[in-house]
Amino acid sequence: MLRLRDFLSRRGDPLQIESLTGDLGLDRQLAETEVASPGLALAGYTGRFMAHRLHVFGETEITYLASLAPDARRATLENFFSHDLPCVFVTKGQEVPVELLELARARSVPVLRSKLKTAEFYRRIKPIVEEAFAPRTTLHGSLADVYGVGLLFVGKSGIGKSECVLDLVERGHRLVADDVVQVTRRGNDVLIGRGHELAGHHMEIRGIGLIDIPALFGVRAVRQQKRIEVVVQLEEWDVAKDADRTGLARQETDILGVSVPRVVVPLNPGKNITVISEVVAMMHLLRYSGVDVAAAFNERLIKRMKEQRGLREYLQEDYE
Repeated sequence: MLRLRDFLSRRGDPLQIESLTGDLGLDRQLAETEVASPGLALAGYTGRFMAHRLHVFGETEITYLASLAPDARRATLENFFSHDLPCVFVTKGQEVPVELLELARARSVPVLRSKLKTAEFYRRIKPIVEEAFAPRTTLHGSLADVYGVGLLFVGKSGIGKSECVLDLVERGHRLVADDVVQVTRRGNDVLIGRGHELAGHHMEIRGIGLIDIPALFGVRAVRQQKRIEVVVQLEEWDVAKDADRTGLARQETDILGVSVPRVVVPLNPGKNITVISEVVAMMHLLRYSGVDVAAAFNERLIKRMKEQRGLREYLQEDYE
């Protein structure tokens, strides 16, 4: 959940916000992801007014309030604040009517002012709110960026996920998270993975212990987050002996309601899992660009079989 205080403490101050009501109500937990203008509610129509949204007063709303007589302005604002409001944002650094601040303080509604223009404020606040309310989960695995493709390595403990990713990093690819991967769903079908903030970009390698990837390989060897595009499941050879050998049978796994392609890689001594992982990433890029190697090969094979069958039928009917 997102607190209003979080808006004031975000790194880099992307919303350029100041509180006009002090600490009043800043620890409230927001219940809505929608950001909207009060619109017709200021004009008196509240039949479809969504009070629990985050309300933004732009130049239009402030100008409208300024155009009203003092008594009419107070009556309008009393009607507005009679609802259970989470907070009020004012954009463009505008002066706020005294009545608005008085009624906000009386009802413990925070008033936050931003220096940003209204359109820019909407553009910046929506991703912040959506991320705070997005479905999320934590997975045991390792996430790496291989040729721009997010590969999530999963498998039982000790099977070699971290070692595989470490080898990929040594070959020039990038580590996103090891052991604990925090996954957030963006929109309907985008999964973003990142590591735990306390773990940073450390890895646990059995027999060695914890290693610091940026310190060993440089900052180019890591990235803060990456979209999860393929799940690579590492399994022992005996368990995965019936693994797909043609690529025609596509497997998928579900993460937070999103179907993600899954590749099962059986492990045996001497297998170069690092190169296989690179091929998995490149095959995904090919499919994304519309090239399906397995399907194309299957079509050529079926075509050749049909041609051979037609030739055999012709020869069988040749009685000369």
